[in-house]
Amino acid sequence: MIDTHCHIDFKDFDEDREDVIKRAKDKLDNVVVSGYSNDSNMDVLQLSKDYEGFIYPTFGFHPVSSQNATDEEISIAHQNIVNHLDEIVAIGEVGMDYFYVTDKTLRERQQEIFTGFLELANEYKKPIVMHVRDCEKKAVNIIPDYDDIPYFVFHCYGGSLKTAKRIMNMDNAYMSFSTMLCYSKQHQDLIEKIDLNYVLTETDSPYLAMTKEERNEPVNVVKAVHKIAEIKDIDVSIVDEITTNNARKIFKI
Repeated sequence: MIDTHCHIDFKDFDEDREDVIKRAKDKLDNVVVSGYSNDSNMDVLQLSKDYEGFIYPTFGFHPVSSQNATDEEISIAHQNIVNHLDEIVAIGEVGMDYFYVTDKTLRERQQEIFTGFLELANEYKKPIVMHVRDCEKKAVNIIPDYDDIPYFVFHCYGGSLKTAKRIMNMDNAYMSFSTMLCYSKQHQDLIEKIDLNYVLTETDSPYLAMTKEERNEPVNVVKAVHKIAEIKDIDVSIVDEITTNNARKIFKI
């Protein structure tokens, strides 16, 4: 199994990061750690070097942060991606967040920055991990303009089934489902109707734990895989094999 999206560079893990990674190693094949800022990108790169062959990095800029970033900060993010192109497995997380951001000007700024990252992924033929909360449909409309991006990942997918069906009609777009599957009826209803050939698994840890008091961690992706198997009434090994192979194909790990 692979946790395709987490943030174990966060300070939440400063006290026991090594233990968290050890628990993940005991159960998982790999972990993809997603950068969300210029500092974070460098931190996840270091983690991938410290745990070479187990942790893989992506470089991004979270949309809620990017809307307030200077052009210089965005430019540095672009340059870091280019400089470390061979070390990162994707660009992300990048995108738009219409859940937290309702201001029209800020939404336009998010889209402008997102477009820059899409163009970069297109130029260098790199997969892109997208945070497109409450604007999944808009993202689906945008991505056909980028023919050279090998794969699009809808991180922590929570859009409609109708939009999910459009994603499944593409041959290079995937939806990632998190540990939210363990308690979210919306996500459970969605995964029931979605073909596993378009599915990845993630934790988004330290977020999306089983309870608000807990801290999530990568090993919990096992719970998401088991929940998918339960909902679809199929063997865990089938869910494991398909979702793991999807991740290997996209991220080349």
